[in-house]
Amino acid sequence: MGQHQHLNKTAESASSEKKKTRRCNGFKMFLAALSFSYIARALGGIIMKMSITQIERRFDISSSLAGLIDGSFEIGNLLVIVFVSYFGSKLHRPKLIGIGCLIMGTGSILTALPHFFMGYYRYSKETHINPSENSTSSLSTCLINQTLSFNRASPEIVEKDCVKESGSHMWMYVFMGNMLRGIGETPIGPLGISYIDDFAKEGHSSLYVGSLNAIGMIGPVIGFILGSLFAKMYVDIGYVDLSTIRITPKDSRWVGAWWLGFLVSGLFSITSSIPFFFLPQNPNKPQKERKVSLSLHVLKTNDERSQTANLTNRGKKVTKNVTGFFQSLKSLLTNPLYVMFVLLTLLQISSFIGSFTYIFKYMEQQYGQSASQANFLLGVITIPTIATGMFLGGYIIKKFKLSLVGIAKFSLLTSIISFLVQLIYFPLICESKSVAGLTLTYDGNNSVASHIDVPLSYCNSECNCDESQWEPVCGNNGITYLSPCLAGCKSLSGIKKSTVFYNCSCVEVTGLQNRNYSAHLGECPRDDACTRKFYIYVAIQVINSWFSATGGTVCILLIVKIVQPELKALAMGFHSMVIRTLGGILAPIYFGALIDKTCMKWSTTSCGARGACRIYNSVFLGRVYLGLSTALRFSALVLYIVFIFVMKKKIQGKDTKASDNERKVMDEANLEFLNNGEHFVPSAGADSKTCNLDMQDNAAAN
Repeated sequence: MGQHQHLNKTAESASSEKKKTRRCNGFKMFLAALSFSYIARALGGIIMKMSITQIERRFDISSSLAGLIDGSFEIGNLLVIVFVSYFGSKLHRPKLIGIGCLIMGTGSILTALPHFFMGYYRYSKETHINPSENSTSSLSTCLINQTLSFNRASPEIVEKDCVKESGSHMWMYVFMGNMLRGIGETPIGPLGISYIDDFAKEGHSSLYVGSLNAIGMIGPVIGFILGSLFAKMYVDIGYVDLSTIRITPKDSRWVGAWWLGFLVSGLFSITSSIPFFFLPQNPNKPQKERKVSLSLHVLKTNDERSQTANLTNRGKKVTKNVTGFFQSLKSLLTNPLYVMFVLLTLLQISSFIGSFTYIFKYMEQQYGQSASQANFLLGVITIPTIATGMFLGGYIIKKFKLSLVGIAKFSLLTSIISFLVQLIYFPLICESKSVAGLTLTYDGNNSVASHIDVPLSYCNSECNCDESQWEPVCGNNGITYLSPCLAGCKSLSGIKKSTVFYNCSCVEVTGLQNRNYSAHLGECPRDDACTRKFYIYVAIQVINSWFSATGGTVCILLIVKIVQPELKALAMGFHSMVIRTLGGILAPIYFGALIDKTCMKWSTTSCGARGACRIYNSVFLGRVYLGLSTALRFSALVLYIVFIFVMKKKIQGKDTKASDNERKVMDEANLEFLNNGEHFVPSAGADSKTCNLDMQDNAAAN
């Protein structure tokens, strides 16, 4: 008999171990799948940021329109975030996350599709270039008393190209693809974290979430590496003979293989979605139990029909919930601490989003770096710096057990240091390039007050040049000319990228002692002084990123501490909505619109419309780009100081009320003792205890 009981116990323990193993394996599988989805999400985001300048050039659009495309991700996110937040926890969360990853991958692939339906990229819109022909034949030189009709495309070709180039409206597919990616990304974070919180062991959820965020950093690392690699490849790689391409990655017309990054990230996202469709809704239940519960659920449908009478009561509850929602929202919006914190974080994050969206363009235009070099440097430097800063920020808060005001002061200190470091960027702005026809007269002898309608010089006035053409050449005097014709060049030799132009009359009048008045294809490189400034800029970027990341980890901590406990979820949701709407969507647009104001030379499409910008005024670009970011951050700092002052005052007010209540209780106790004929004398221990409490309160307030 005893042996039989022992066998039963052994069987029960074995079955319980199997359940634990099954539950453990299901949860671990979910963690592994969610890790891949985090990587896919970060990879897709960084690919879009790195490709925004390439997309701008490929579709011949302005920076503000490119900013709208970038912000479409947040638009898609906002469309479904309420639905996901409310209904997500009531449905099959792993499958919802899987569907999200599938939609995210589909959006990335949709973003890349226009490349396959548009024609070859023509970096010189003013001339008709067949990719299979020697492109040097399309270069116009100074032909005195002759027309350039043989260099121009015929009206029939122009009209055909104009119709075909209506494909430039295919940027709308990129817009929709990025929006679709935003829709798909929505359930990954909230549903994944809530699933972990529900089924992780007690006290382990924070460790899992931290590990997920750390693993997610692999996505940007892969993205920067792939982005750097694809930016070196010509956009039509595999379709054209690359030996016929006469521009280099440092040319302002160069477009890399931007579409390859979206294909890779899209396929990775779709692959990461597969495991979620095989995971249980509840990892604590084995498959058989779920089937049994499903059959029981079917048998109980008759009982559920009897509960339809409760729908009226539920409707009343819904009305109460809606009323309660607006009351809660009113409570949040009348909380001065919360409103100030939302505004200051909006300013900070708008500065970050706008700066990061156009940082690759800034490095290209300001310091003459190619997109590939900019991507690689930012990836190698920024990602480890930000990761280290985030970890250190959390460690400092935990190590020193900072109070609420202490956390806010720590964040303010790091923000002030980061702001002061950012001011060093201004002396690192390079002078504008010497470009004849934009910053100098065509003879190169004098500067011009404005780049608009610079008159021709006697060195090229008889050349019959097309002034709208952008085919830059660098004279051996260090000045860039808009085209070989406007440089007054009469002859050329060599092919493709090694083409050299001779007898350039506008180069001649600048007073060279040797009579080698020549120019070669491409803009003149930046001087050594500007190159040195670039290396200093990179070093300052590291310091700035580190301080920003160190103080940026406390955002969520402050939000949940300055509102009532029952309003935490609503406070975080409303904060996220404001940041996404006014920061994620609008910041790239108004940053891009102001950057467009600094453009000196726009491309011209085959239809004669304005295209993408070819060259910017470096000084104005630096002042606008850095000035706008600095202004936003300075406004945030002012609000931060007011926020801490109000917070301290509020905490001190609470402490005063608490001490008044303690005195009131003590007075009542003394009165009671006196009425009973006794005298209450506080002991020295009580005095010291009260002193300690006051010191702790003062320390917390400070």
